[in-house]
Amino acid sequence: MRPVTTDGKLFLVATPIGNLEDITLRALRVLREADLIAAEDTRRTATLLTRYEIRKPLVSYHEFNEARRTAELIDNLRTGQRIALVSDAGMPTLSDPGLRLLRAALDAAIPVEVIPGPSALTMALAASGLPVEPFLFHGFLPHKSAQRRRLLTNLAPLPYTLAFFESPHRIHKTLADLEEVLGDRRVVLARELTKKFEQILRDRVSVMRKSLENRTVKGEITLIVEGNNT
Repeated sequence: MRPVTTDGKLFLVATPIGNLEDITLRALRVLREADLIAAEDTRRTATLLTRYEIRKPLVSYHEFNEARRTAELIDNLRTGQRIALVSDAGMPTLSDPGLRLLRAALDAAIPVEVIPGPSALTMALAASGLPVEPFLFHGFLPHKSAQRRRLLTNLAPLPYTLAFFESPHRIHKTLADLEEVLGDRRVVLARELTKKFEQILRDRVSVMRKSLENRTVKGEITLIVEGNNT
């Protein structure tokens, strides 16, 4: 049996959302010093590590193996390992795996350190031109239209700027639901942020919906929607 120590530590490390140059110096140091890196997709993380000549053991940590892997990683942390948790892009736990491991580490009194970095959410808000104090972030909208409309109906009276993540496969239906439930508000569609084909569209939702209805939209999307100002 490996000895139990108090030196183990979990690091939540934000990684680039597209452009690999956005990694922070602190994040690179933590990744280099880690005993193990738990990654949502080991192939994507390997690309980042290769770019910066970092060679560390990698294990997968995603929504389909969280329960089993969490127990393994907590055991490793208890024996003194320093483990860095990364998602495919951005901050673990923020619409990405990691919350289960974070809670388990906190329950076990294992130290946790968060390494900040790139965020599609804050980037889209900053570029939106809409008020961001306050704003409400909901993560991904429900897949089914009825559930999506029900949620939007509950959010409709709020004066806050609204922020969502959305799939390109659902964006046309989502824009239609936004127009029907929230009205013709100002909306910002930010896609492929920091990547080669980055695009930020700003318009009334009716105009944006019509301009995109016969186009295929690709890439990860962040939607910023004007709050109720009536």
